Amino acid sequence: MKKIKFCLKGFFAISLMGLVFLGCDSNNDASGTSRVTVRMVDAPGDYDEVNVEVLDILIKDNSDTGDQGWVSIGDALEVGPGKIYNLLDLTGGVNILLADNLVPSGKLGQIRLLLGDENSLMLKGATTTIPLKTPSAQQSGLKLKVNQTLEGGKTYEFLLDFDVEHSVVKAGNSGIYNLHPVIRVTTKENTGGIKGKVVSPSPFPADFAVLVSIPVEGGTISSYMNLETGEFLLSGVPAGKHTVTLDPGADSAYAARIIENTDVINGSITDVGDQTFILK
Repeated sequence: MKKIKFCLKGFFAISLMGLVFLGCDSNNDASGTSRVTVRMVDAPGDYDEVNVEVLDILIKDNSDTGDQGWVSIGDALEVGPGKIYNLLDLTGGVNILLADNLVPSGKLGQIRLLLGDENSLMLKGATTTIPLKTPSAQQSGLKLKVNQTLEGGKTYEFLLDFDVEHSVVKAGNSGIYNLHPVIRVTTKENTGGIKGKVVSPSPFPADFAVLVSIPVEGGTISSYMNLETGEFLLSGVPAGKHTVTLDPGADSAYAARIIENTDVINGSITDVGDQTFILK
């Protein structure tokens, strides 16, 4: 974790779908700083690979300085030229730590997720990747305003849920695919999670992928189970009771499972336990 030494008045946002903030006790080394961590996970899409190059995460204050004043908080070991991640690897609770830094407490305003142009796509059943074109507006970084106050000595942990299905757009019949990132941003404190494990049929790796999903206001939260372990995790789930669907796919010989009235509490993860599939 590195400490950012500059004066900020505003910070963070990167989402077309929503944003919540987290505040919790932390062992920061000064009351005048706040700890900010940023992690990235994947909402699934119907591809074998979706590879994105993450160059940096930048923040700036609320001053109207145009394209000036951005400061990097990206960790050198996790982002930068050549740091390419297959978003479809980020399932079953797996995530990537993009930033973990101390920043000055106070009013924060904007964030940028800066993407490179080394992005690619592998269609279902294909053996080679094809370029995933990134419009220049996206390469310059996705920016939204937040105007949130960070309190000294507290931690703010953000989860970027990269919605692959809506982020990859086919350009007609041209065979060209464009990347228009759609990212849902949540935090642990103001949301919860749902986890569990598929134990039958087994052993793993399974010959089918279970899609775990819940409907929420404005869309769906979903993730695939880990094909090696059968584990799954839905993050950024609003508090309340939810209906969880475990779908092995239309081509599977097994029927979908429905878990009703799954209670989620902010700041905690609800374990629905071991799950068994039966034949249709």
